[in-house]
Amino acid sequence: MRWTTDSIRRIAGNVIEVQARGVGYGELALVSSPGAAALAQIIRLDGDAVFLQVLGGTAGLSSGDSVRFLERALEAPFTPHLLGRVFDGKGEPRDGGPRLLEATVPVGGPPVNPVRRLKPSRMIRTAIPMIDLFNSLVESQKISIFTVAGEPYLELLARIALQADAEVIVLGGMGLRYDDYLFLRDTLESAGAAARTVAFVHTAADPVVECIAAPDLALAVAERFALAGRRVLVLLTDMTSFCDALKEVAIVMEQVPSNRGYPGDLYSQLAARYEKAVAFEGAGSVTLLSVTTLPGNDITHPVPDNTGYITEGQYYLQNGRIEPFGSLSRLKQHVNAATRADHRTLMDAMIRLYAGYQETLEKRAMGFALSPWDGKLMRYGTLFEARLMDLGVAMTLETALDLGWRILADCFAPAETGIGSELLADFWPREEAGRA
Repeated sequence: MRWTTDSIRRIAGNVIEVQARGVGYGELALVSSPGAAALAQIIRLDGDAVFLQVLGGTAGLSSGDSVRFLERALEAPFTPHLLGRVFDGKGEPRDGGPRLLEATVPVGGPPVNPVRRLKPSRMIRTAIPMIDLFNSLVESQKISIFTVAGEPYLELLARIALQADAEVIVLGGMGLRYDDYLFLRDTLESAGAAARTVAFVHTAADPVVECIAAPDLALAVAERFALAGRRVLVLLTDMTSFCDALKEVAIVMEQVPSNRGYPGDLYSQLAARYEKAVAFEGAGSVTLLSVTTLPGNDITHPVPDNTGYITEGQYYLQNGRIEPFGSLSRLKQHVNAATRADHRTLMDAMIRLYAGYQETLEKRAMGFALSPWDGKLMRYGTLFEARLMDLGVAMTLETALDLGWRILADCFAPAETGIGSELLADFWPREEAGRA
């Protein structure tokens, strides 16, 4: 039996409390005030006390306003005309275009049963050497970019959106400054990629509750595209803003805080989103790449700490480039063997030599004398950073592999690389033989 009072018992931040029975978690309600109405979603049930977060904020609401439950959950627009559109954290058009009401899909459903998922086996090429060559992005993978405020992570996401060999790009923006939103929008439009992109963007000026809904809308749409047979890449930024929004709502609801004030279910909240990454049998896939900013560059912060347990690796974006140490794609071994015969061996050799370069830098900083071998490592490290690590570099995987061999040949003799003779015979640049 469903019943509710007409009045609001309490308003705290963007959360209201009413008295009701027969309603369910996640159900939508319509809050009606004189001359206006706002959608709200149930986020907590405690006996007959029902707590709802108001999408759009509680400004202008009063305790005398009425609440009517709609007996349905939040829904996202989904039609053949969705690509090229930009929506806000409520699913309303942000681009000035028409509302798409002819079809919707439910938001926040459960992830696919792991037993029904296909084993990841296909690489998503991004034309970024530090990803494709050293830590390949794999279809249906969930992985995050760990970085700090001020790093060019939006530029990196924009490049991936333009260059990745995915059929559909779904962008979920959380806590974006308005100029950052304009940068992403204009970059995609100017490069002609908007036609395969749909975006759900929450800006820092929007109500905080929309920050929580934005990734759910993006993932619901991505899942439906994947079920229709499309290979979908979901780009989410910034998951720390999403977690901060969860914390703000939890504080308003007077929940007992956990580590650093975050709610105790932070891990479950993150996992519910990340586990949407999936490859369907006989259909498409959802690959999820997020950005997680590290407050104070602290890897032990609850957000990156929980994220690391859920995702299948991370990319460290520091000093304007993806660092090879700390970056890890745990699924790359599923695709490296199918790219080119020299991929894994060349990757391992180049990282090992780059580690030697880092040790040489420490020796030089401490005033130790450098050997001829150290001189070779210094030359190698300089070329490696300029030709492969620079984020402005764009090339195919095969071009990056060939370039890697040329860098090695420019700095070392074949025997100094530690690579087996069979691969050296097949791939060592002939014009560089014996040069080092």
